[in-house]
Amino acid sequence: MTKLERTRALKRDLVLAGLMIAAGLTISAVSFAELASQPKLAQATQPLQSTPGAETKPSAPAEPGTTGARPRELAPEPARPDPEAQSSGATPALPPAPAEKTGDPIPAK
Repeated sequence: MTKLERTRALKRDLVLAGLMIAAGLTISAVSFAELASQPKLAQATQPLQSTPGAETKPSAPAEPGTTGARPRELAPEPARPDPEAQSSGATPALPPAPAEKTGDPIPAK
């Protein structure tokens, strides 16, 4: 490639790059002009309407009369019954835990 051919190729590349930049700027300007010409509308929600008959109904349920103490009717049960209870027919509340997975011991170097 001679020096003249390189100069022509450089000029052609620069003109092409300039045309691409100009086209991009033109498209951006047209897009911004289109956005500016559209009226801006705010989207609002409908006003809240009360339920029919809400005036006669209480707004919130009454607070339950709790003492803060734990109920004593049911005694807590262990997740795993004793072996004697299991032999009499009691079932565990939880399934058995999976066995631990161990790998081969790390060899000493």
